[in-house]
Amino acid sequence: MIDDVNKYVVKKWRRVLFTLLSLLLYYFISFLLHPTSRYWQVFFTQSLPEMLFDIALTLLFCIAISWFSIILNSKLNKLLPWTEKTLKRSIVQSLLQITGVVIIIFFQIMIGSLFYDTDCESDPLCNFQDIWSWITGSIVIGLVISSINTGSYVIESWKKAAFEAAEEKLKAAEMKRAVTEAELNALKLQIDPHFVFNNLSVLSELILKDQKLGYEFSENFSKVYRYLLVNSRKDLIALSEELKFVQSYIFLLQNRIGLGVSFSINIDDAALPFYLPPLTLQLLIENALKHNQTTKSNPLKVNVYNEGANQLVVENTILPIQGDVHSSGTGLKNIIGRYTLLGIQPPLIVETHEVFKVVINLKA
Repeated sequence: MIDDVNKYVVKKWRRVLFTLLSLLLYYFISFLLHPTSRYWQVFFTQSLPEMLFDIALTLLFCIAISWFSIILNSKLNKLLPWTEKTLKRSIVQSLLQITGVVIIIFFQIMIGSLFYDTDCESDPLCNFQDIWSWITGSIVIGLVISSINTGSYVIESWKKAAFEAAEEKLKAAEMKRAVTEAELNALKLQIDPHFVFNNLSVLSELILKDQKLGYEFSENFSKVYRYLLVNSRKDLIALSEELKFVQSYIFLLQNRIGLGVSFSINIDDAALPFYLPPLTLQLLIENALKHNQTTKSNPLKVNVYNEGANQLVVENTILPIQGDVHSSGTGLKNIIGRYTLLGIQPPLIVETHEVFKVVINLKA
């Protein structure tokens, strides 16, 4: 609200200043072009009321020219910006400016004829040289105001471009930081001794018990690592690819945790071509496992499903671990930060006494 008021005040003051500048330029140019004209002879011999009346008419004329120039410049900035076709804009603006000034002069002459004697001996408007200097001065005034407006537009555009460039740099730096953080999380998962040891232990047991299942486990283990190595640097990945990775990740978890957790994935084919930041689902599943119990008697339930084609829901029951230390929520913060930097609406987190739900938006 304050910014709008400030803009309104600046706009009004700009018009006032342009009007005063037009008035001064008009008298200066007219006197400079023809200092001995009949207009100036008549002007300086008038009584004070007549002189003030003359100045008032001239002021109205200058208001018309300055406001016409401002409005013309504003409209052309939208219809034909300087940044797109500079030469065409210059020609169009100059022609319209001159045409507008000539029309304003015509109306000024019509109005002036109502107040001045039609006898050319006493009417400065009848003198060709006076009219020529008047037209020339008026066109110069219009072009000067137009040039000032153009200069102001160029400076504002430059400032805006510089600000946007700085904003983009900052956004890129933040994006790089978020991606680096995701890469570090992926790297931690790769070199985490507990993750590696637990899965290798499970693999050893499976090979001894069931070689076929052991082979499947090793295949999924390699798929998880391959996905982390190849895709952790990407900004976005297709949901179909992320789901393949999650299926392998879930396979490892189920063979390690057993019946302590159950997963349900129900996603329509229409949502598969949409995109999301890589590792999003893995981080949400990991977050659910980190803060909840996983017991056979009361297994943790994790559901992944879509709401429409462009929304995905990751939902888990709440089975808090006794004495669970409050988490900083790094995984969720990372996801929210990456969504924000990518220009996608951040995830919506809904928590009740029974369910923790994260609704994430997919990008087409």
